[in-house]
Amino acid sequence: MLDEGRRLFGTDGVRGVANLDLTPLLALDLARASGEVLGSTTAVIGRDTRRSGAMLSAALHAGFQAVGVDTIDAGVIPVGGVSALVSELGADTGAMVSASHNPAPDNGIKFFDHNGFKLSDELENEIEARLRSNVPYKVSYAEKVGTRYDVDNSRARYLKMLRGAAAFTFNGLEVVIDAANGAAHKAAPELFELLGAAVEVHYADPTGMNINEECGATTPAAVAAYTNGRIGLSFDGDADRLIAVDEDGVPANGDVVMAIIANYLKARDKLTHNLVVSTVMANLGFRQAMRRSGIGVVETQVGDRYVLQAMLEHKAILGGEQSGHVIFLDRARTGDGLLTAIRLLEVVAATGKELRELRSEAITEFPQVLRNVRVASKERLDAASDIWEAVGAAEQELGEDGRVLVRASGTEPLVRVMVEAPTSETAERIADELAGITAAVLA
Repeated sequence: MLDEGRRLFGTDGVRGVANLDLTPLLALDLARASGEVLGSTTAVIGRDTRRSGAMLSAALHAGFQAVGVDTIDAGVIPVGGVSALVSELGADTGAMVSASHNPAPDNGIKFFDHNGFKLSDELENEIEARLRSNVPYKVSYAEKVGTRYDVDNSRARYLKMLRGAAAFTFNGLEVVIDAANGAAHKAAPELFELLGAAVEVHYADPTGMNINEECGATTPAAVAAYTNGRIGLSFDGDADRLIAVDEDGVPANGDVVMAIIANYLKARDKLTHNLVVSTVMANLGFRQAMRRSGIGVVETQVGDRYVLQAMLEHKAILGGEQSGHVIFLDRARTGDGLLTAIRLLEVVAATGKELRELRSEAITEFPQVLRNVRVASKERLDAASDIWEAVGAAEQELGEDGRVLVRASGTEPLVRVMVEAPTSETAERIADELAGITAAVLA
């Protein structure tokens, strides 16, 4: 049953525990509602490796077909593949069944428009309003019922597009891949082998229940254990994120990756308007690095959809999040971890420098501490004066040498407390204090 007081769509589609919060019936109704609102005739549907993915994908196929929309099954494929195939196959919409970096019991659905862009808040609100209305759905009869098609070699088509986007081959480069037991478990090693790199692969044996389990982009230490002086590439469950690991085993998050690529593009006069788009979560060191390089930064709320909107508004070609979602509008329409890895390795190949050297030249990160506080009601955060008084006191203590950010998660019952400070000890202390207050107030 839908919660009437809570928006169904979060910062990245609809998510919940599969078959409990996100049921086949809800997936079917989401497909029917989106098919009507978007006026679709054809939809591309992909999924990651979760056990519940086939069940929810089948419900999406049925829902779209029930309102007269033909469906194209892309199977298990990175989310960037769904976005790319929508345009490649001339479809009207796309849907990816995945909860991204969340654990295996969770699942989610994110939708794309005919250009392969994620939907705007306004379109998501229309879909949700249609779903919640009491108006019967359109019923298609006989030859008007949608039908299902299997796309031949969907992964091969996607990899061909990625290879076409690569400006270099990577002969001589050695990379270690953590595929998170997810959607990239075949695509990532195939891609980088095709591009000439020497590839070692880990966490590429999905069981349906081990996606993101002690591996993937949220656990870069997993791939760091295997790098031994090589570059690590760590993806998440649907492979829209990349966290790289340098030759010393040190993670390079989205801020680091963007700083390296932004500097490279600017030096070659290829960074449109000398501008990048980031979010409020970006490290203070990223902002300082961009200022030193003469690169402007547009800041948005958390969520790669909002990054994309700002990129379109400001005509920027590079934008992303610290979490590893990076968008290259000159080559794609959504965050794609495989493409991000290509762009990063292009800089390594073109400059002949190791990743650790590139990062030291590009950015000095402030110590940053993040506490995820599980709460009973994240919706009460805005009105929690005790929390905001504590935040104000922390900001006064840090001055210009640090930063505090407290926000509700868009996908989970959490409040995220982030603190940046000149030292790890200070960041840890303030983050723990704020997390304790948050937990007590919102219990």
